[in-house]
Amino acid sequence: MEGTPRAITWEAPEHQHIEKNSDWFWALGIVTIAMVLAALFFGNILFAFVLGLAGGVASLQAARKPRIIPFAVTVRGVRVDDQLYPYSSLEAYYIDEDSPTGPILLARSKRTFMPLIILPLPEEYIDDIDDIIKERLEEEHIEEPFFYKLLEFLGF
Repeated sequence: MEGTPRAITWEAPEHQHIEKNSDWFWALGIVTIAMVLAALFFGNILFAFVLGLAGGVASLQAARKPRIIPFAVTVRGVRVDDQLYPYSSLEAYYIDEDSPTGPILLARSKRTFMPLIILPLPEEYIDDIDDIIKERLEEEHIEEPFFYKLLEFLGF
């Protein structure tokens, strides 16, 4: 297509960061301790250890500021940081302009362990990105998984 750019590049945080106050961490700690105590009450020491470890990792992850990641949509594929996903490894795409966190690109991969690639989109490039991708992939309505939305709601 004449006038269609060969590549669109931009940078964005790896996830939407929500600053958490001390009450959030207290609630996480109380829930974690309650679950650890319940696991100990039922005699499952290993599960109690895993729950305690998960609570600690969750608090560390929640406190961490997101990295700024380079993204690109090119004629070869979709790039996230240093990883290129060629169009041959993707099945379909969808641009969700009504997402509560801003416009996003959802690309369904043929890979088993990474079935959905989600990229935040800059509003000024949505049409150009759509022009590049629609020549190479089928557009299909794809929604964010419930678990992804839940983690966003919880502030991760």
